[in-house]
Amino acid sequence: RRNVASLVDDAVAAGARVRTGGKSVDGPGYFFQPTVLDEIPANARIVREEIFGPVAAITGFDTEAEGVAAANDTEYGLAAYIYTQNVDRAFRVADKLESGMVGVNRGVISDVAAPFGGVKQSGLGSEGGTEGIEEYLETKYVGFA
Repeated sequence: RRNVASLVDDAVAAGARVRTGGKSVDGPGYFFQPTVLDEIPANARIVREEIFGPVAAITGFDTEAEGVAAANDTEYGLAAYIYTQNVDRAFRVADKLESGMVGVNRGVISDVAAPFGGVKQSGLGSEGGTEGIEEYLETKYVGFA
């Protein structure tokens, strides 16, 4: 909860606007209000760090290339999301995003049958899917002459 609050507070101090939420929930636990931020400047920590909280950090861009560049401008890469009605654009942008998982027109992208994992500082390897099973296999090579 402190990490989420710190990132939200930093974004607001940098000029972001809170549309809803933005505060910890009173009482015990790690609860934080569902939060929507917009007009977030590029130098805010929230656009470069993993938040792991109920915060939608909305930034704008004018071209597809600018959007991809902004999305990739982080040392993390667990998940990315694309919202579009254009299937060709969805595949094109998903291919360019430096992320282990990409959701297209959906917020929940994990599935037991699909690999789950990130890239960059979000981790190497995958769990789930056939990719996750392969991590537990012991491969043996036997060469004959």
